[in-house]
Amino acid sequence: MEKINKKDLIDLVAEEAFLTKKDAKAALDVCFEQMCNFLLAGYEVNISNFGTFIPKKNPTRKGTHPKNHSIIQIKETNKVSFKISKNLKEKLNKD
Repeated sequence: MEKINKKDLIDLVAEEAFLTKKDAKAALDVCFEQMCNFLLAGYEVNISNFGTFIPKKNPTRKGTHPKNHSIIQIKETNKVSFKISKNLKEKLNKD
């Protein structure tokens, strides 16, 4: 599986939108920063024809310590899940 990174995105956005790489980087930085801010504030971030980023909490739970096998309390953690859009899912699964 191939990977794409932020630099690749910057290059692509610069080319497709006829921007300098500096301007494309600034635009992507603002976009990702604002997405992070909204997720941290508890908002879902929905991007049409792509999907929705959803902030969620993993509740406190019991676990087992790997060394001494005692029961431990694992504290609540935050995560972000992603729900793919129907349109993108159809494109990915098209033969």
